[in-house]
Amino acid sequence: MASVTFRHVWKRYAGNTVAVKDLNIEIADKEFLVFVGPSGCGKSTSLRMLAGLEEISDGEILIGDRVVNNVAPKDRDVAMVFQSYALYPHMTVYDNMAFGLRLRKTPKHIIDQRVREAAKSLGIETLLERRPRQLSGGQRQRVAVGRAIVREPAVFLMDEPLSNLDAKLRVEARSFISKLHQRLGTTFIYVTHDQVEAMTMGTRICVLSAGELQQIDTPFNLYHNPRNQFVAGFMGSPSMNFFDATLKGGDAGSLVVETPGFTFPVPASKAEPFRDHVGKRVVLGVRPEDIHDSEFQPAGITPAIVAATVDVVEQMGNEMIVYLQDDKGKTFLSRTDPRTRARVGNRLSVTLNLDNMHVFDVDNNLSLAYEHKLRTAERSPA
Repeated sequence: MASVTFRHVWKRYAGNTVAVKDLNIEIADKEFLVFVGPSGCGKSTSLRMLAGLEEISDGEILIGDRVVNNVAPKDRDVAMVFQSYALYPHMTVYDNMAFGLRLRKTPKHIIDQRVREAAKSLGIETLLERRPRQLSGGQRQRVAVGRAIVREPAVFLMDEPLSNLDAKLRVEARSFISKLHQRLGTTFIYVTHDQVEAMTMGTRICVLSAGELQQIDTPFNLYHNPRNQFVAGFMGSPSMNFFDATLKGGDAGSLVVETPGFTFPVPASKAEPFRDHVGKRVVLGVRPEDIHDSEFQPAGITPAIVAATVDVVEQMGNEMIVYLQDDKGKTFLSRTDPRTRARVGNRLSVTLNLDNMHVFDVDNNLSLAYEHKLRTAERSPA
């Protein structure tokens, strides 16, 4: 078992292309950390540097207390599951799982014991004599995980291992990998571009964009307290709605948010972080699930009612996704009650839940609430 540390890690390629910029992360022993971000953000490169498959340009990577920059991949005590599974097509499942142990000259009886125990725990003990071409995608994925398990590594690395599975199998595999982590009690580092995978599997999530760490936190905090507009828009499906807006002063010290299509007062409980930006342009963020058909709005929220035109309706069964346009032509999404009587071209009264609104600085894209929280913490006595 081992912790993992990225200390001022950079990755540069020829032509001054920077893939990873000054990455600093501490991953605790037995943690399940997920790297998430769009394609090209540096998440797989970070994982491959940890595995020793990519050289580090600057900085240090530690596994436990040992700096592994110049340690060969086979000596780093990590096991990696690749997106393609990388199974040997001419070998049986048994031989694929045993291959790494044979290279290490592990005694035959120990190899047999580990392979059969891993196969039983993964539910593939009846497949040991088959070859990869005889397996389904989900079975191949389990064989690839099994090959990693038998090595009993200090750290498991998984690079988008579910991307080749269909939707139903992905759901099953997410649950399987989460339970596997709980059972093994080993450090897991997982790469995905799918924020649903990240939210459902990770104890913490590291959000990357263009090679830079945007925020690292629990799934709950990333969703409810995003550091900036990128994190807010990336985490959540459908993604957060953003509106160009201006903060203005109202009566008796109140604040008002004014967008081209609608205006509403800021709840008093939310106003304090925004006072330094009165009179300034900002970006208002509201998640689709916080925009309700007014007829079915939940009780106990601070509402702002907006009339909009229905553009597209997606009936999902347990919910409805409604694409709306305000009076200025701005499109936004509502994730609302399936009983909503939305018809394309009709007007619909929707309620924004202001208790969950977000406001971002238009210049640096930082959340005003997040900035205020940091300033307050800095002023507080130690």
